[in-house]
Amino acid sequence: MSLVDRVLSDGVVPSAEELDALLTKYPWFSVAQVLKAQSEGAQLRYNIDAAKIAEESEGEIISRFLRKSDYRIVAEEGDVEEDVCIEAEIADEDDVVSEELAEIYLAQGLKCQAIEIYRKLILLNSEKSAYFAEKIENIEKNN
Repeated sequence: MSLVDRVLSDGVVPSAEELDALLTKYPWFSVAQVLKAQSEGAQLRYNIDAAKIAEESEGEIISRFLRKSDYRIVAEEGDVEEDVCIEAEIADEDDVVSEELAEIYLAQGLKCQAIEIYRKLILLNSEKSAYFAEKIENIEKNN
């Protein structure tokens, strides 16, 4: 069983040399930092009752934390400008979007419009997105 396991599970207080070795290997280990400070006779500001904390639910811990000081982040009324959209949108003026229309644009030499239609088709038909992306790539290579 490692020293860390003994400290955490059994409550074993390691020697000063063991604490130094532990903090050298794991400088972020707060339990070792507290034990080191206590072994050096430092008066700690916090009185932590591990058994009490273990019995508290997550909600109780959060409530206690928020009661000490109000750490809530609240948006002000003027902060929210518009709703967040997580799906791609196509403008309302695009009544007809089809592969046939993109091919007509290509036949007429309107490559930019064809690419635009293929990009919209990628948004509408995700299962064929690789196919449409390949079409766009071929058009751009032929430019």
